[in-house]
Amino acid sequence: MGVVVIKRAIDLAKEHELDLVEIAPTAKPPVCRIMDYSKYKYDQEKKERKVKKNQHVTHLKQIRLKPHIGESDYQIKLKQAIGFLGKKDKVKINMMFRGRELMHRDLGKDIVERMVVDMKEHGTPESAPSMEGKTMYVVLNPNADK
Repeated sequence: MGVVVIKRAIDLAKEHELDLVEIAPTAKPPVCRIMDYSKYKYDQEKKERKVKKNQHVTHLKQIRLKPHIGESDYQIKLKQAIGFLGKKDKVKINMMFRGRELMHRDLGKDIVERMVVDMKEHGTPESAPSMEGKTMYVVLNPNADK
């Protein structure tokens, strides 16, 4: 409509039973629009809900293992980790050592590396397995293509 006097703009909005909404107050002259403001607010909230619905917050899930884990227990932990990666969460595999088990870190490292190899198609490791105190760990990120 171009530049219109405020009184005329308010009259136009009342005539069409709509609201006069100021879009850019800092512009010279200020920019206003005649619209149904409640419908506009509703559409904005709807867009925000849609964006929020499609968002995924990545969590860090932890799987705890011990060096002398049985095969069936290993398979259960593997399925849990694959499920977490399927839900696009990170997985931290912790190999817990107690007492004299620290003397046989190679056994624990073999199990952690086996777990990484078994989950190769579901996730990729951030780095090589590393020790922190009595715990060896590796963090796996979900693959982007799944």
